[in-house]
Amino acid sequence: MDDIFFMRKALLEAQVAFELDEVPVGAVVVMDNRIIARGHNQVELLNDSTAHAEILALTSAFNHLGAKYLPEASLYVTVEPCLMCCGAMYWGKIGRIVYGAPDEKNGYRHITRDNWPFHPKTQLVTGVLQDECSFLMKSFFKAKR
Repeated sequence: MDDIFFMRKALLEAQVAFELDEVPVGAVVVMDNRIIARGHNQVELLNDSTAHAEILALTSAFNHLGAKYLPEASLYVTVEPCLMCCGAMYWGKIGRIVYGAPDEKNGYRHITRDNWPFHPKTQLVTGVLQDECSFLMKSFFKAKR
């Protein structure tokens, strides 16, 4: 199993969000080559602006492990994380973050410019299945217009 395999699983979560009329972002947390937590945006369902896929997946992983840090885990998310989610990943000491599509409007790079918002030991991989991740987001917002 590799980054593409797990990003496809995050895309399945994003598809669930899409079908629920939520912004289609999905995330999975992986340890030892197995998924320990999943999440998709539930902002509208929960009427909670913090109910992002990453936050929900991290909370589930913390609960699953009974731990507050995830240095051995990887988080796969279909879209570049926002600054709020970066903060959660920072405090959770996530070991690795893999995302698909950039987010020109709300992604952390738009706000932080050249500053690293993650824990110093966190590894970052970008652009995994970028076209597929972008297509789902573009399809969602095109249907809204």
